[in-house]
Amino acid sequence: MAKYRNRLPQLAGTPFLTDSGLETTLLFLEGFELPHFAAFHLLKDEKGTEAICAYFRRHIDIAKPLGLGFILESPTWRASPDWGQRLGYTPAELDAANRKSLRLMHQLRDEFESDGFPLVISGCIGPRGDGYIAGEAMSADEAQAYHAPQIAIYAEEGADLITAITMTNINEAVGVTRAAQKAGMPVAISFTVETDGTLPAGDRLGDAIAAVDAATGRGPAYYMVNCAHPDHFADVLKGEWVKRIGGIRANASRCSHAELEAATELDAGNPEELGALYRDLRARFPQINVLGGCCGTDHRHIEAISSACLEAA
Repeated sequence: MAKYRNRLPQLAGTPFLTDSGLETTLLFLEGFELPHFAAFHLLKDEKGTEAICAYFRRHIDIAKPLGLGFILESPTWRASPDWGQRLGYTPAELDAANRKSLRLMHQLRDEFESDGFPLVISGCIGPRGDGYIAGEAMSADEAQAYHAPQIAIYAEEGADLITAITMTNINEAVGVTRAAQKAGMPVAISFTVETDGTLPAGDRLGDAIAAVDAATGRGPAYYMVNCAHPDHFADVLKGEWVKRIGGIRANASRCSHAELEAATELDAGNPEELGALYRDLRARFPQINVLGGCCGTDHRHIEAISSACLEAA
């Protein structure tokens, strides 16, 4: 059941960690096949399921001794209808995979949560298209209809919130937000940006946040930035709208999305340097409470991020 849906503890001031680059870790560091970058596909067998559990346990083991909260982000970034169809899933099989993903997060919460260590369960929504390229944008109504069934499953399975990761355009972010609102779910919207800090669709980050807020009655609980290096967006964080950003999940690499797409080897960057950049961002914007990673990061980066930010605090 949902424990924190009516009161998200990551909004209360204590930093919360979340995980790192699940897909790049499984693919490049652990050698799993990930067709269409779909981590949930590994849940079809015991070996893949245990690999995902072990990945989350490594991250939880960082957060718990530090007295930080942790957000369990379901491994369902690719578990939406179009991607499921590409992977050969029937609608019923995709439904079952989404439910299994959420139940796995509940199992981890039951295993690790204790007094003073809250574990928030988030149902992860990915873009209908590519996470790097805006492509042909849906209307907001089309996006709402597309994402609503997956969000409804997460509501039924007791997620505390919905997090839409790597949103590339305004319309899809609006649609996800409206679908979450209709399901009675809090929602966080995480935009991906290019090396100049703009969305793949070309919108400025601040304009995108303002547009989604205007279209949804300030619907998202908070916004995040992910799948970009801090150097790509730190300089554009100026204005009142920045107060709406509550989380960062940055890439390890300074490479562009096009360069990352073409890469055959993992660029893990420098964990300590990345931690220092997070520390600087939190010093400027103390409301940024959700700290995680994206492409190329793993538990070592989360360790460096948490150490740097806690030392600064």
